[in-house]
Amino acid sequence: MGETNAGGARPLPLTGIRVLDLSRVLAGPWCAMCLGDLGAEVIKVEHPTRGDDTRDWGLPTGATNTSYFDAANRNKRSIALDLATPEGLATARELARSSDVVVQNFKTGGAERLGLGHAALSAENPRLIYCSISGYASDGPEATRPGYDIVVQGEAGLMALNGEAERPPLKFGLAAVDLFTGQYAAQGILAALFERERTGLGRHVELSLFDCGIALTAYYGLDALVRGHDPVRAGNAHPSIAPYGVFETGDGPIVLAVGNNAQYRRLCERVLERPDLASDPRFATNLERSRNRAALLPALEAELARWTRADLLARLDAAGIPGGEVLGLHEALTSERARDLVSPQGGDAHAAARVLAPPYRLDGQRLPVRRMPPALDASGDEIRAEVAAGAAGLR
Repeated sequence: MGETNAGGARPLPLTGIRVLDLSRVLAGPWCAMCLGDLGAEVIKVEHPTRGDDTRDWGLPTGATNTSYFDAANRNKRSIALDLATPEGLATARELARSSDVVVQNFKTGGAERLGLGHAALSAENPRLIYCSISGYASDGPEATRPGYDIVVQGEAGLMALNGEAERPPLKFGLAAVDLFTGQYAAQGILAALFERERTGLGRHVELSLFDCGIALTAYYGLDALVRGHDPVRAGNAHPSIAPYGVFETGDGPIVLAVGNNAQYRRLCERVLERPDLASDPRFATNLERSRNRAALLPALEAELARWTRADLLARLDAAGIPGGEVLGLHEALTSERARDLVSPQGGDAHAAARVLAPPYRLDGQRLPVRRMPPALDASGDEIRAEVAAGAAGLR
């Protein structure tokens, strides 16, 4: 029987799939964690003494764990292998032979030098889905450059679209390029696994941080190409929709997202009781509101400040206008809305008390946290015994 979802009725979609996670830090581990969330067995290979770099980042949550490490390593087992030794390499290769997926983010050429490259491993396991994550395209002039999220945010133009117009370029609050690269990598692996059902053959899936950073520019990227120059940074506002952004009420900020002209009329007439702002020809359409936002926004800000946040949000909801509170991160995570998104599971002295749950729901059920983030080498003896048993069975 495979591992089941929270309802227990059916195995999780990737039950029976083994993932060998040779990656570290964020993009690769995030990819492998996504596969683990969907039911795959994920074996994380780490350096014997320091482990993954992120065991030294964030806040301590155990003897070898931190908040940063825990965020990208739920639903995994850990084995410590020194890949600089013949013994460590032999174990890694044996694990690759019995795996469906390998995820690695060595510097370009690093896996090949160790004998863990795509060509070597797929020759021994033709069904293997091999995923390489690098900083830059492996066939380009910058192939050997190390990839760092903050560097790529700058180089891909992401900082140029983030922040206020009068302020310097600003990085995202999270390592967005790493996280999106991990998600894209998981998507590519899933597509390759699906194809393997028809062909019986694996694939080499390649992602680079820079390519994913460019992809992340999305509609702003196309806007820049049409304009021939950068769009103006708009901060919390929207460059082409008004009113749309963060506004102060009498007792705290709200997000207000007026998406069309009908919503704008309801905002003025039913929520703010200012029908004159709806009938003013300068504000009749979104195009006019965007052109005349210097006149519109001060008037709206004065009206919004007359209401408490709770009263205003209730009126917005009754009028069918999108709006919400601006919460602190801890406030959001401990809110009723997030009640099943934080796993309350406890662990041993080496494990985090809480982790975020997978965002997926299948058949109405939140996917479970089957394994808390592991301590360094927590499953090492168990995995080594499995490798030895598997090798003995082949002799």
